[in-house]
Amino acid sequence: MVTLLKVSRLSFRKASLFLRKMDGIPSAAMNVRAASTFIKDKAYINGEWVLADSGSTFDVINPANGKVLGTVPDCGETEMKRAIDCAHTAFYQWRDRSPKERSAILRKWYDLIVENHEELAKVITAENGKPLADARGEMAYGTSFVEWYAEEAKRIQGDTIQSSAANKRLMVIKQPVGVAGMITPWNFPNAMITRKAAPALAAGCTVVLKPAEDTPFSALALCELAEQAGVPAGVLNVVTASRNNTPAVGKVMCKSEKVMKISFTGSSGVGKILMEQSGSTVKRMSMELGGNAPFIVFNSANLDQAVAGAMNCKFRCSGQTCICANRIMVQEGIHDQFVAAFKTAIGSLKIGDGFVDGTTQGPLIHSKAVDKAEEHVKDAVSKGACIAIGGKRVSSLGDNYYEPTLLTDISTQMLCTQEETFGPVAPIMKFKDEEEALRIANSTNVGLAGYFFSNDIAQIFRVAEKLEVGMVGINEGIISGVEIPFGGIKESGIGREGGKYGIEEYLESKYLCFGGV
Repeated sequence: MVTLLKVSRLSFRKASLFLRKMDGIPSAAMNVRAASTFIKDKAYINGEWVLADSGSTFDVINPANGKVLGTVPDCGETEMKRAIDCAHTAFYQWRDRSPKERSAILRKWYDLIVENHEELAKVITAENGKPLADARGEMAYGTSFVEWYAEEAKRIQGDTIQSSAANKRLMVIKQPVGVAGMITPWNFPNAMITRKAAPALAAGCTVVLKPAEDTPFSALALCELAEQAGVPAGVLNVVTASRNNTPAVGKVMCKSEKVMKISFTGSSGVGKILMEQSGSTVKRMSMELGGNAPFIVFNSANLDQAVAGAMNCKFRCSGQTCICANRIMVQEGIHDQFVAAFKTAIGSLKIGDGFVDGTTQGPLIHSKAVDKAEEHVKDAVSKGACIAIGGKRVSSLGDNYYEPTLLTDISTQMLCTQEETFGPVAPIMKFKDEEEALRIANSTNVGLAGYFFSNDIAQIFRVAEKLEVGMVGINEGIISGVEIPFGGIKESGIGREGGKYGIEEYLESKYLCFGGV
């Protein structure tokens, strides 16, 4: 069982083989500043690298060691308004570029990202903390969206409609919505940008992006390569802002009459605020919000397959993904075997700096994330849960490390089942039958992803249809991909990203009626 994670990690990295053969992970002695060619200390507005009008900056911290990587401008309302104005002006030229021209520019952007993928992966590890191998995997994933939508730009199709009137001809054409405002998270600082920006640019929209304050360097690096690829000034803009200025900057984006679309990935609470702020201008919205993913293991499941799936689903990015398994439910007949095997697999994980050879679990993004994981574990133990492995901070490594943790004897009254932990804590509860598992799985106001393992074909169809989520992993713990419609139901969001579905979020359907024919 110790090798399960290694095997599954290799399968996850298959996606990156098209980029180039992976080099070995550098040793701890490697200077993180080796990625400095892509560490930009300015925002990017209208094709220019700019400071904040006030001259203010904020530090970007390496979560692995607490050291300052660099600074970026702490922009405010004025800079955001200027970026929107520039994007609005640029839109009228960009939308009129032929799909083939936009496709060629996106393809050049893709080629440049591939050419520089190793340095960009180092930027991710430096500012996010995830192991370099995982950062390379993210690069492969993120780059795939640029490649995909470079092709999709040429395949935006309309319709002709058969008219009930003999003298009329009816047609539907697709047109870009306009300026798209985007707010992206820190857990995938490259891929969450390309998954939004690539389809927007392919559709003919222009972009104003506010990246997460913890990970702005990945966004700025993409701007540099976009500029080299020939993306015109004003088409892609990145406005950096600290936590203090982010609410005001986001409000400007939502209230602006020139911004026609908002795309956000983050918490359900913040998503609701953005939706309220955008209501006065009736914007198009894409919201990929929080989750509380159930992970169900039925008696008929293949044990090794289920454990491997749980390892990948729970501990990727140290548990800091919106589709992580958050509530692991195991049926009585296989429960004890699963817990024993899962504990062994967790014990093989190695915590440390993402640049250190062999690290599988990097730091959490900041100490508040560690506080939340610790709170969930303490609450569970106080209500009867047992710690099978882990359950402590790793202070010897720094402030942001928490042990991969397995909790048993979990009940639905505990915080770890009611809230998204967003950390390396795996709570396991025992259930009796399918009806109980579904009742627990669906007893939440969010519905992003869900997973289950079973070899009963009738059960597979029943459970897949009855799980109240937007995405279902069946005997699989990794479900993301460029081709799929990523998104949720309930309070997990609105809209879909990826595949043929993603570009539709940036297009309007215009109906044309030709009379007197």
